[in-house]
Amino acid sequence: MQRAPNVKSNIPSVALLALVAFYAGSTLAQELKAGDLLLSHAWARATPGGAKVGGAFLTIKNAGKTPDKLVGGSTPLGEKVEVHETATKDGVATMRPMSGGLPIPAGRTVTLAPGGYHIMITGLNAPLKAGDHVPMTLQFEKSGKVEIALGVQGIGATGSKSGQMNHGMPGMKQPMKMNSDHKM
Repeated sequence: MQRAPNVKSNIPSVALLALVAFYAGSTLAQELKAGDLLLSHAWARATPGGAKVGGAFLTIKNAGKTPDKLVGGSTPLGEKVEVHETATKDGVATMRPMSGGLPIPAGRTVTLAPGGYHIMITGLNAPLKAGDHVPMTLQFEKSGKVEIALGVQGIGATGSKSGQMNHGMPGMKQPMKMNSDHKM
């Protein structure tokens, strides 16, 4: 009886890759629970080459009865992660760090979006490219550290596309897109 040659299987590698892709997609498109906080629609805006700062955005819902506060964070892609606020006075927009952090009142939702509250990543190691994912640890006063992944949207993006699921099949010319709250 002849034995088959010793061939290494790629099945474990493929399975691991599929699991990582599923996890990254699910944390971007669905809510992530951290204590009484629900984090959703986490995304970052792509940056041009040579940029040393980038912006990140998300929605934070406090479903609890006690307030919390987003006080900062970290990412391996930059030196600092700070919570900033954009304010316009006399037609001039300015960005400044929020000393003491961003309050997340009990029973309320706070949206970090372009032109308002946002997360500023300073000292970027490399440009943020559309389609990539940014790993980030957010630090909350009461809920502690929360690991998230931000989907990078285009340079001029104004919102997360993570609220949509791509139901396309390989070989299809136009994938069908549906809102994530669709009923089956």
